[in-house]
Amino acid sequence: MPTSAVLDELDHLLVTALQTAPRADWRRIGAALGVDASTAARRWARLTGAGLAWLSCFPVAVEWITPVVAFIEIDCVPGRLHEVAAALAEDPHVFNLEHVTGGRDLLMTVVLRDNAELARYVGFRLGRLEGVAATRTQLATTLHSEGSRWRLDRLDKEQRDLLLHDRPQGEADWALRAEDQRLARLLGEDCRQPVARLAERTGLSPTTVRRRLDRMHRGGALMYRCEVARFLSGWPVSVYLWGTAPPDEVARLAALLAGLRETRMCASLTGSDNVLFVVWLRSVERVQSFETALRRRFPELTITDRAVALWQMKLAGQLLDPQGRHLRTVPFWTWDDPGAESALGDLVSRLRAGPGPSAAAP
Repeated sequence: MPTSAVLDELDHLLVTALQTAPRADWRRIGAALGVDASTAARRWARLTGAGLAWLSCFPVAVEWITPVVAFIEIDCVPGRLHEVAAALAEDPHVFNLEHVTGGRDLLMTVVLRDNAELARYVGFRLGRLEGVAATRTQLATTLHSEGSRWRLDRLDKEQRDLLLHDRPQGEADWALRAEDQRLARLLGEDCRQPVARLAERTGLSPTTVRRRLDRMHRGGALMYRCEVARFLSGWPVSVYLWGTAPPDEVARLAALLAGLRETRMCASLTGSDNVLFVVWLRSVERVQSFETALRRRFPELTITDRAVALWQMKLAGQLLDPQGRHLRTVPFWTWDDPGAESALGDLVSRLRAGPGPSAAAP
């Protein structure tokens, strides 16, 4: 699709409907939008086929570990940025990867099982990757908001109620259970697979699949994202903002920042800059006026640095082109089966062992 492609009002409504109810059937979506089911399905197929919109799904938390989220800034050797990015984009632990302005070349969001695995990733993977000149890592102490909550906001209350009116009730799980891993992985491939197809691929009964999905949905154990190519969203500029606030004010300020229309993500950090948030803006010219408004509304918050995303190379496990169109999925999965050794662990073992006998000098 050319970069001049546009989304009409029905496209915007369709994306918002899938942001609201990502697994709703086409009949319900069509009814909410005032079109028939085949029209809704055909529109979505056109958008996804052109990479203009897409859906993804992954666990928010799992029972057996408490994963850590970290933001890693990477300085690259001149001329090696895209080579480094291409290698890192394939890592399943990398949630976001962006080429940004300012005092770093690349900015990554990674999710790993614990601090030890993060240390190994930074030391062995990044530390030995050709083209990486330096890295700086900050842990997220709290993730106050993330992109799955962001909406195009094109639906009225009646439409939203129609999409959500039969939400399941009863027992709920806030985290993924070990026995649900196969089901979650399949949803990561295509989160709109019907229950019958999921049952066939997992070997479970349709009733069991439906019950497990309902249980995870009620507790929010699964996170769904419906995204649209940023240049078509009406919010084409993505800006990272680092700030400092009094420690006893961080939680309150972060909650308020997370509620802003422009905010996509907001986290508390471990460093001297103890707040990081990402906003989507209408234009680059809006950056300064947005900061001015922040200063007036939140005088306790001092913005210390900012970075504009030049290319969101990977967003929530999805590889994007420079215009923000979807290319393909890198399955995001940082939680192995309990007791199993991770792919990263295999890599670390090989790096520690060094060259084998066949590579040794005679």
